[in-house]
Amino acid sequence: MSEEEFYDAVTGLESDESCEGSRELNYKSSEFIIEDNPQGKNGTQLQENGIRKRRATLPAPMFSRSDFSVWSILKKCIGLELSKITMPIAFNEPLSFLQRITEYMEHTYLIHKANMLSDSVERMQAVAAFAVSAVASQWERTGKPFNPLLGETFELTREDLGFRLISEQVSHHPPISAFYSEGQNKDFIFHGSIYPKLKFWGKSVEAEPKGTNTLELPQHKEAYTWTNPSCCVHNVILGKLWIEQYGTVEIVNHSTGEKCILYFKPCGLFGKELHKVEGYIQDKNKKKLCIIYGKWTECMWSIDPNTYDTYKKTEKRGVEPRKTKTNEEIDKSENDEADDMPEVQETVHVVPGSRLLWRITSRPPDSGKMYNFTHFAVTLNELDSDMKDLLAPTDCRLRPDIRAMENGDMEFASQEKERLEEKQRASRKERAKSEEEWVTRWFQLGTNPYTGLQDWIYAGGYFDRNYTNCPDIY
Repeated sequence: MSEEEFYDAVTGLESDESCEGSRELNYKSSEFIIEDNPQGKNGTQLQENGIRKRRATLPAPMFSRSDFSVWSILKKCIGLELSKITMPIAFNEPLSFLQRITEYMEHTYLIHKANMLSDSVERMQAVAAFAVSAVASQWERTGKPFNPLLGETFELTREDLGFRLISEQVSHHPPISAFYSEGQNKDFIFHGSIYPKLKFWGKSVEAEPKGTNTLELPQHKEAYTWTNPSCCVHNVILGKLWIEQYGTVEIVNHSTGEKCILYFKPCGLFGKELHKVEGYIQDKNKKKLCIIYGKWTECMWSIDPNTYDTYKKTEKRGVEPRKTKTNEEIDKSENDEADDMPEVQETVHVVPGSRLLWRITSRPPDSGKMYNFTHFAVTLNELDSDMKDLLAPTDCRLRPDIRAMENGDMEFASQEKERLEEKQRASRKERAKSEEEWVTRWFQLGTNPYTGLQDWIYAGGYFDRNYTNCPDIY
C-alpha cells in the first residue's frame, strides 16, 4: 500500500472532486486541510468535517540572540547537569518540554499504518520509521524548551491525526516527564517517561534521554519498547549551532521476539556519517530479515539483506580510495574554537529495490523566524476561548512566561519565568517544613509490564475533566 493509498483509506477521500464546490484539498504535514473553512463557535476556524483548523504561524517572530553572551553563563557549567542550573530565557524556545515530547506524535499515521499491516516484520518497519520520525523535529531546533514546573500538564487531542495525549511533570529533581497517548478508537496506546540528562562540555551541550517508550497494538496483541538516541548541540559558544543524534536504538517486539537495531551514527572525523541511520530487523533467532537505512532528517528505507549486501559489495569495488586527513589537518580541526558542521548531502543514496518507509514533511516557509518549528510544533501552544474551558489549570498553554515569549514580550517573559521558579522553590520549602510529600495527579510510579523496569503509569481519568486537587503552579 502506498502512502497516498493509505491516506485515502483513513480519510475516505479519493480526490479533490469529493470536496464541495471549488474548495481545494491540500496535503500538508500529514493532514488534509480544506480551505474556505466555515466558522465555528467563538470564531474558531473549522474544516468541512468539523475539525478545527490549526494556526500556521506564531504571533511574533523569533528574537535575535546575536547580542547575548552565552559564555558568560555557561563557563561555570562545564561538566554539570544543566537541569539544576537556572538558565536565562535567551536560550529558550516558546514551548515547554512537555509540548516538545508531544512532537513524537507528528507522524502518528505510521502507527495507524502498522495497525493495518498483517505481517509482523512490516509492522516492525512502520514502528521503526515512527521511532526515527519522533526525533526528526529536532533538526535545527537549537532553542531549549522550558523546564516544566512540577505538576505541569499538557493535553492534545488531534481528531485529524487520530489520537489524544496527556502528559505530566511528575518529578522536578530529577526532572521526569510522563506521557500517555491513545488512538481515538483505542487501536493503540503509546506511553513513556523521559529523564533528560543535559550536560555542557565546553563547546557543546549533550542530551541523554533516559526512559522507555512503549507502543501497544491491542488488535495484534503486540507491544514494542525502545529508548531514544542521544542528542548533541554543537557550537553553543561560538560558530553556527548544529545538531547530531547518535547511539543505538533497540526496538523490541515483546510478542514475537523480533528486534530492530538502529544505529544513529555520530558525525565522525570526516563528517560523512552525519544524520545517517542504519540498522536491521532480526527474528528471535537473530536472523536478519531486512535492512533499514536513511537519515533521521530526511527519510527511511527498507530492503532485503541479500540485495543490500550484494549492492554494497559492488559499490565498494567501484569506489576510489578515501582521502585521509594529514596530521596537520587533524590537529587544526581539534583545536578550532568552533566545531565546523560537515557538508551535508541531503539526499539519501537509495539502493535499487528499496521501499520507502517514511519521509519528513516540509517546514513552514518562515520556519527560520519561528525557532525552526515544524507545522505541527507551531500549533502546540495555540490557545482560544473554547480550549480554556476544557484545559486543566496546570496546562502549558496557560504558562505566562511561555505565552509572553511567544508573543514577543521577552522582558515580561523573563520576569514571569523567574517568578514561577521562585514560586516553585517556595512551595518545595513549605512541603519540606510540613514533611509533606508531593503527590502526582495523573500518573503513578509503577512497573513497565514489558521491560520489568520502573516506569510512570497513567492512572486514567484526565479526560473526565475533574480537575479537583490540581496544584496551583502558575
